[in-house]
Amino acid sequence: MTLPTSCCSQLAGFLRPYWKSTHDGELLIGRIPVSGIAERHGTPLFVYDRAILERKYERLRGALPNRFSISYSVKANPNPAFLEFFLAKGAGLEIASLGEFFLARSAGCPPDRILFAGPSKTERELEFVIVNRIGEIHAESELEIERISAISSRLGIRTNVAIRVNPNEQGQGGAMRMGGASSPFGVDEERVPGLVRRVAGDPHLDFRGIHLFVGTQILDHHLLLAQYKKGLDIFRSVATKVPFPLRTLDFGGGLGIPYFDGDSELDTDQLGSNLGRLMAEVDKEEHFSQTNFMVEPGRFLVGEAGLYVARINDIKVSRGKKYLILDGGMNHHLAASGNLGQIIKRNFPMAILNRLDIAATETVDVVGPLCTPLDTLGRSVQLPPAEVGDLLGIFQSGAYARTASPLSFLSHPTPPEVLVDGASETVIAARSVVDDLIAEPVSCDKR
Repeated sequence: MTLPTSCCSQLAGFLRPYWKSTHDGELLIGRIPVSGIAERHGTPLFVYDRAILERKYERLRGALPNRFSISYSVKANPNPAFLEFFLAKGAGLEIASLGEFFLARSAGCPPDRILFAGPSKTERELEFVIVNRIGEIHAESELEIERISAISSRLGIRTNVAIRVNPNEQGQGGAMRMGGASSPFGVDEERVPGLVRRVAGDPHLDFRGIHLFVGTQILDHHLLLAQYKKGLDIFRSVATKVPFPLRTLDFGGGLGIPYFDGDSELDTDQLGSNLGRLMAEVDKEEHFSQTNFMVEPGRFLVGEAGLYVARINDIKVSRGKKYLILDGGMNHHLAASGNLGQIIKRNFPMAILNRLDIAATETVDVVGPLCTPLDTLGRSVQLPPAEVGDLLGIFQSGAYARTASPLSFLSHPTPPEVLVDGASETVIAARSVVDDLIAEPVSCDKR
């Protein structure tokens, strides 16, 4: 059954292509009622729908020309189940720490399918991944290049490196700009020519190409295409300064998903059509004859597949304002509280998951259990009348949610993660031993 018209005010239109099945007014995840999942695993918890992961990957793969490869950005959601999923699809992995390298290897990723980007890589991290023959290191500074060279020289290893470029104003954009101005990320475009000559002549480094990253959460395919063109221009300039073909042009991530009223989905069909025409011209250029074009999305692939589910534990009215008080909050989902980069705090899409057949007629604030006013997950949200025990769901919660949150704050139990595949469910992250003790207290005299 698809969502009835009466519940549309609870769910934004961009959710309904993915979250559309109900039974008796209750959301189905795959073919499983959400209340059953909550009863079996407890709340709060994160639930993911494998079918959405499949659709998002195939949608992106279908939009990209054949010469493009995909590396999943582990930082978006590092759960091993997701790493294994994307590896099975043929993707590589993009990491930002030694811990993520360990996760990638534990998930079965060969070292040569891992690339390491991100500022402030330590010498220990660099030495470990160099010894283990990582695919590429994408350097963020002149000093980092020197460190990679020195370690490679000492170990007698030739290391693959690319330079991450902070482009000028023409290349910036997105909801969170990370290029164009002064930045800790990458090497300023105007400094790249001199650094290229130094790297290309280093006998301990195999210079592969460039990595462009200028922003994230981009929903406009025109903007993405403009940034790709900027990357091509920088690559052409760099290629003229080296006596060998360059093999890597990493366009970074940046592909967004809609979160708020007024957001539209990224038009991957248009992006694909425009990229096809662009690549038809690029394929004629000798500079690109041996180049692997790469994107490294994270949020786009997993963000829409995740749902944060919490139970309403209390309902109160204070000086005319009604509050729904949940058993989980910003300690599990910092981004939904607006405290992970939002300047103007806006609500993630949310709904009463067991009342989707009831019209939204009340205006409420949705808050968590923490001792801080920052623990507000929804402000002036339109929802149907709720009761204690109802399940509230926050959508678009597959990326930068659980592991991007202060899980230890106030020592509440960490939420488990459950992956649903049709009629089956698998716990892919359980509560810790400490959390089990919290859930089942012992008497004060028990040792």
